[in-house]
Amino acid sequence: MEERHLIPISTPYITNEEIEAVAEVLRSNYIAYGPKAHQFEKMFAEYIGTKYARAVSNGTLGLMAAIKALGIGEGDEVITPAFSFIASANAVLYNNAKPIFADIDLSTYTIDPEDTLEKITPKTRAIILVHLYGHPCDIKPFLDIASDHKLYIIEDASQAHGATYNGKKVGSFGDIAVFSLYATKNMTTGEGGIIVTNDEEIDRRIKLIMDHGQISKYNHIELGYNLRMPDILAAIGIVQLKRLDMLNEVRRKNAEFLTRNLNKIPEINLPIEAPYAKHVYHQYVIRTYDRDDLKNHLGKYNIQTDIHYPKPIYRQELYRKLGYGELHLENSEIASKQVLSLPVHPLLTNRDLNNIVKKIIEYYENK
Repeated sequence: MEERHLIPISTPYITNEEIEAVAEVLRSNYIAYGPKAHQFEKMFAEYIGTKYARAVSNGTLGLMAAIKALGIGEGDEVITPAFSFIASANAVLYNNAKPIFADIDLSTYTIDPEDTLEKITPKTRAIILVHLYGHPCDIKPFLDIASDHKLYIIEDASQAHGATYNGKKVGSFGDIAVFSLYATKNMTTGEGGIIVTNDEEIDRRIKLIMDHGQISKYNHIELGYNLRMPDILAAIGIVQLKRLDMLNEVRRKNAEFLTRNLNKIPEINLPIEAPYAKHVYHQYVIRTYDRDDLKNHLGKYNIQTDIHYPKPIYRQELYRKLGYGELHLENSEIASKQVLSLPVHPLLTNRDLNNIVKKIIEYYENK
């Protein structure tokens, strides 16, 4: 009987170095937001190429805080891609503003600048650029749009740690950017996020928002939240950041192997890397009409896959109740019906990669 070794869709890369870093914090008795968090913030800002970084409890609340820091609220509109994880749009709702959904470019799954331009109204205040799956948006057209219409650019780089646009790290282009540090991301603290900006005033606002609106101890000047990252998590982040580039290169090599060995199957659209981009393959996403059958086939051989994402955000029940039910964006609809994420994480072995390829080829040969 054929061996069916489990190949997970994602696995966090955790070593004794992270374990010892956490133990060091525990031994220090300083486990809340403190020196390790500040060290992590400094290192991350230097890595991205921004002046400021703030470590927060998760990426979703980081997006909420970023929008709040820009003064966006009731009566305002924020344009965001329809095809993304729901947090990109929910963060707008948290601020009592209105998400306006734009379609995506099917080649990169990132927000389409032409459709974005059509969605701008006098109420528009910002555009959220989601660097989906680890591939950067084509940022320049959006910077031009923002300049022409006096809009903020918010980068949702939750899936794009280390990705570059024309050689410069994503997260360093917009007015503010947010990275998630969830367990499945290219680098992780388990839960967590980090907000970066080059604007001193925006950073000042973030600092207030994430710490109960305190300007000094027990001196609260506005309504804030507790979004601070504890030192235990920051210690993990410091270790993870040091090896991020190395692990991203492993992801890229794994993606290259998959592309090289699957590119002769006409029924599959493989991920691309645009000329301006360095893709870090948070996910390796193929597109095929046979998505559900292929997923079931691979599952029989313990090859885990996932669908990121099975419906555009406006088709989620929450958004249907909010009145978005009649919306139809063609590329977002196509993507939701056809995308399938294959394992690409750094802990895959050569045997794993060969098995993934073998079972996909077998599926199409036997159709």
